[in-house]
Amino acid sequence: MDVNISISIIILAVIVLVVIGIIVKNVQIVPQSSCRIIERLGKYKATWQAGLHVKVPFIDNVVRYITLKEQVLDYPPQNVITKDNVTMQIDSVVYATIFDPKKFTYGAEDPSSGLRNLTATTLRNIVGDLDLEATLTSRDIINTRITAILDEATDRWGIKVQRVELKNIL
Repeated sequence: MDVNISISIIILAVIVLVVIGIIVKNVQIVPQSSCRIIERLGKYKATWQAGLHVKVPFIDNVVRYITLKEQVLDYPPQNVITKDNVTMQIDSVVYATIFDPKKFTYGAEDPSSGLRNLTATTLRNIVGDLDLEATLTSRDIINTRITAILDEATDRWGIKVQRVELKNIL
C-alpha cells in the first residue's frame, strides 16, 4: 500500500513539474525597442510590444522577433553610369526603422533584400539622369531624392527610411 502511495506522489510531482515547465516556457518578456509577431494556428494573432506576455501553449507561436531600433544598412559599391557615359562606383548607407511589424512580416517575402535592391536601382536611375559634374557636386540632392523615393516605396513593407548617404564615389 505504501508503494502505491509513493508511486502516485512521484507521478503527481512529475505532472506538476511538466505543467510548471509549460507555463514558464510560455511566459515571455519582450524587451524595450523590440516586438514579437504572434500567430495562432498559422494565422496572424497579435504584435507583442515591450512587456510581459503569455502565449497559449501549442496553439500560439512566435514567428518573428523584430527590433524597432534604427538600423544602419551599409551596401557594397554599385556600378553606375552617368548621363555622359562615365562609369563610377557608389556605395551607400541607408538608415531605416521598422514602424509596422505586421507589414514588415507579411508585406514582402524578404523586405531587407527588397530594400537593398530598391536602393541600388534607385541610385542607378537618379545618377543616370545626371552628368559626372552634377553627380560629384550634388550629393545632398541625390541623398534627398533617394530617401524620398525609398521611403514612399517601403511604406507598404512597414519600413521608414530615415535617410540615405552616399558614402563613397569612385
